[in-house]
Amino acid sequence: MDVVPLMIDGRDVAASGGASFERLDPVRGEPASRAAAATAADAQAAANAAAAAFPAWSALAPGERRALLNRAADLLLERTPDFVKAMAAEIGAAPMWAGFNCKLAAGMLREAAALVTQIHGEVIPSDTPGMLSMALRQPAGVVLGIAPWNAPVILGVRALATPLACGNTVVLKASEVCPRTHWLIGDVLRAAGVPPGVVNVVSNAPQDAPAVVDALIAHPAVRRVNFTGSTRVGRLIAESCARQLKRVLLELGGKAPLLVLDDADLDAAVQAAAFGAYMNQGQICMSTERLIVDAKVADEFVLRLAQKARTLRAGLPGAAGCALGAMVGREAVQRVRALIDDALAKGATLVAGGESEGTIMQPALLDHVTPAMRFYREESFGPLVGVVRVQTVEEAVTVANDSEYGLSSAVFGRDVNRALAVARQIDAGICHVNSATVHDEAQMPFGGSKGSGYGRFGGRAGIEEFTELRWVTVQTTPAHYPI
Repeated sequence: MDVVPLMIDGRDVAASGGASFERLDPVRGEPASRAAAATAADAQAAANAAAAAFPAWSALAPGERRALLNRAADLLLERTPDFVKAMAAEIGAAPMWAGFNCKLAAGMLREAAALVTQIHGEVIPSDTPGMLSMALRQPAGVVLGIAPWNAPVILGVRALATPLACGNTVVLKASEVCPRTHWLIGDVLRAAGVPPGVVNVVSNAPQDAPAVVDALIAHPAVRRVNFTGSTRVGRLIAESCARQLKRVLLELGGKAPLLVLDDADLDAAVQAAAFGAYMNQGQICMSTERLIVDAKVADEFVLRLAQKARTLRAGLPGAAGCALGAMVGREAVQRVRALIDDALAKGATLVAGGESEGTIMQPALLDHVTPAMRFYREESFGPLVGVVRVQTVEEAVTVANDSEYGLSSAVFGRDVNRALAVARQIDAGICHVNSATVHDEAQMPFGGSKGSGYGRFGGRAGIEEFTELRWVTVQTTPAHYPI
């Protein structure tokens, strides 16, 4: 098996110590990829290459950056079969999910390309006679992007697309779970003609992650960090960035609520709940985990959702009749099973699913979930959703906000004004009225609150994250000073 190399200064190189690590196929248990295991010295070399490439890239005309990013989007779509194969082997992804990753990631590159001429400043009136005073946005420098495995193409591209459009250079730290998939992103950008050093990709063995990440954050040329992943690791990243006084964008865990009001279109709510809870086996930060349902419609809603869940089958990636693939590992299945068992022991009812064989787990639905159960608060990150029954709209809002997380959410109700009023009370960075919790568009401000992180990817919000706002003045007449 070929070793997935590091990509530093436009070249494929081995780790400085010659070490590598294996990622096993979560379904078959066979090696899915073998990748270079970077050291702290390799991480520093990648940051050095990005720093050396920054002056020329930041000075490149916006139209040239736009053309390169659009070319990368074209190539990414052309190489969708490579990504589908890599994602199936490394994370057990179904072809539909892998193909969707490529489609949305290509759109993110195109949206970033459109941003290159949207990096605006302003002239601010000055009280000083003859002074032209301006606020200018300029590239920050080297951006470190740390991407996860669950939506590897979408989130890997998101970690670098807007930074590149703004004139920054990038080091992408690949996930230990999908090093080949993340390396392919760098390879696409290189093939599109992005100059050497502008995009660098570093992979590392799991045990080396702290040393590699700390070396990258501490590098003096790294001026911005973005991290998508668990809240536990996000806190560690934030602490490291705080020590270095580096600005960081964090998109972390979630426990997304979907509120079903007493006037909701139940068929529409069921479709959204099933998609939001079970797509990619629930391994999405926006996945619907809590169904907060008005008691007046709860019985009928649960009946319909259970029927829907039974039609969705998980199986080997690409298997006929299986819309869902595998989970990322056996430990993930065991974690979800433990949450189900705890809930059942404390009075919940398993209405559908929950069967597992290896890393294949069927979508599960719990009813009568209460705060006494671990699942009420813990993110399952699996194909599991639970129903919490409430008596009033006010109670629904209280339950929705009774979480350390605040990423995505949804409200279903035919009275849109009422549903929107409820949506405005939910403490989450994202809320969709009459739509699923799982939804992303490249131009939207994407991010959360509370334990789900801070900062926003996407569109103009992304420009603010990855540029430096500077105050620049020009004195156009003789200045007068008091001494």
